[in-house]
Amino acid sequence: MENVKINIKFLDNNKERQVPFYATDGSAGMDLKACLEESITLKPLERALIPTGIAISLPSPKYGAFIFARSGLASKKGITLANCVGVVDSDYTGEIKVALVNLSNEEYTVTDGERIAQLVIMEVCKADFSVTEELEKTQRGSGGFGSTGSF
Repeated sequence: MENVKINIKFLDNNKERQVPFYATDGSAGMDLKACLEESITLKPLERALIPTGIAISLPSPKYGAFIFARSGLASKKGITLANCVGVVDSDYTGEIKVALVNLSNEEYTVTDGERIAQLVIMEVCKADFSVTEELEKTQRGSGGFGSTGSF
């Protein structure tokens, strides 16, 4: 696994000033923490944009930062990302915020310093589209949802 240098800036609202880190050698993501002046309570199906108190600078357009749900928070409490995966483009240097949604039937309170999502840095490829009248023939072809077997 290649290491890539990421510059991080702590914003004024971030009193903890802890650099995200990998919990284990095998971790793909680093936890992002809520950076709140006051706790935020999410009612069932309610969404909120949660600040993290950090901004980053990716080294080039070759990289993107991706925000994923924390599996334990999602599976145990029903708190996940409103946009499924957040994308931090290489030229964005503002505060990273996490769009959370409460999919449970109970209120959930997000507190300052709580681990709310995970950040993964990945290489990205730029598409170079070429217009064509026909696509390569494949076994599946244009078969859509459920076309490869029954549920």
